[in-house]
Amino acid sequence: MFEEEMSVGPKGQVVIPVTLRKALKITPGSKVIFKLDGDRIIMKKPKTDSVNIFREIAKNGRNVNEIKYDEYTGEIFKRNKL
Repeated sequence: MFEEEMSVGPKGQVVIPVTLRKALKITPGSKVIFKLDGDRIIMKKPKTDSVNIFREIAKNGRNVNEIKYDEYTGEIFKRNKL
C-alpha cells in the first residue's frame, strides 16, 4: 500500500501524487470518482463505458465506413484518457 501526506489548498484542492497518477493512468482531463466511507475518502477511476463512447462517436464522428478498425481502440483510449 502507498501512503503520502498532502496539503489541502485554499480552494479544497489536493494534488494526486505522481506515483498514484502513473499507477492508475490518470492524466489531465481524466475522470475520477470520490466515495465517502466513514472517515475515509475513496478515489477510483470509473469503469470504461464502451457503449457510450461508441454512441458519441456515432453521433459526432465520421461515418463508420470511413473509420479503420485499428482507430476504434485509439478513440476509446483518447476519450477515456487510458
